Amino acid sequence: MTCDYIVTYDGLVDAIFKALADPTRRDLLDELFERDGQTLGELEQRLPMTRFGVMKHLKVLEEAGLLTTKRRGREKLHFLNPVPIRLLHDRWVSKYAEPWTAVLSGIKQRIEEEPQMEAKSSGKRPWTAGPTEKVFEIYIRTTPERLWEAITDGSSRRRYSFGADVKSDWKPGSHYELGHPRGGILAEGENLEVEPPLRLVQSFTAVWSEEVEREGASRVTWEIEPVGDSCRLTVTHDQLHEDANSELYGGWPMILSGLKTLLETGEDLTTPGSLLYAQAPDAA
Repeated sequence: MTCDYIVTYDGLVDAIFKALADPTRRDLLDELFERDGQTLGELEQRLPMTRFGVMKHLKVLEEAGLLTTKRRGREKLHFLNPVPIRLLHDRWVSKYAEPWTAVLSGIKQRIEEEPQMEAKSSGKRPWTAGPTEKVFEIYIRTTPERLWEAITDGSSRRRYSFGADVKSDWKPGSHYELGHPRGGILAEGENLEVEPPLRLVQSFTAVWSEEVEREGASRVTWEIEPVGDSCRLTVTHDQLHEDANSELYGGWPMILSGLKTLLETGEDLTTPGSLLYAQAPDAA
């Protein structure tokens, strides 16, 4: 790990903690967690403050990388970006503490779940539909060419994508497969748009279980934008069904954290996903 990397990383950590220190900003993240992709007007209705006040808080969250925005016509949609929080998790929660942390978090969630369900059934919160689009953003100190290679090269992909490699000829309209030596084929789809080294659009059909296979096809878009000596990588997973199975998109923060670690340090990042597939039985 280089000195520049440490300075950059610590600056990010400071911005994240500053953003999370304010209860209003935490409320905004809670709102986006419950219903992603909201406009400024929708968020303003949920908080007892002026439009200008909400805008100021959203700006702080965006500068910390905790949310990202997308234009849809004349509207600007706001999406929760959990990747920076995942980076904090990876720094301080070791792979040995991970199972215990997950168990305790699960117990806490189950204890709190019943009153939350009562609140929803009483109509206190007007929306219950799950997301149809998820947006993840991360900055990586690398070049577009190296980042594109890490996304499309099977041996590189294996190091940060739960041990799964990718196979394709990377031509528009061609087929691709994500496979694991212990888990078999995990996902597959079509390369809809291939514009190296800046843009890749793929259909995505998960097949690692019957539950996710029933979800059918969705779409994943990788967008690479050079920013000085770094790249901003935005991954948009959309065309999901309402209340889609969270397994379809829940692994992106771990994948992108592993990708950043690989390109900036040359090291692999241990995550719950990588441990899960490392312990899986060999595919038949």
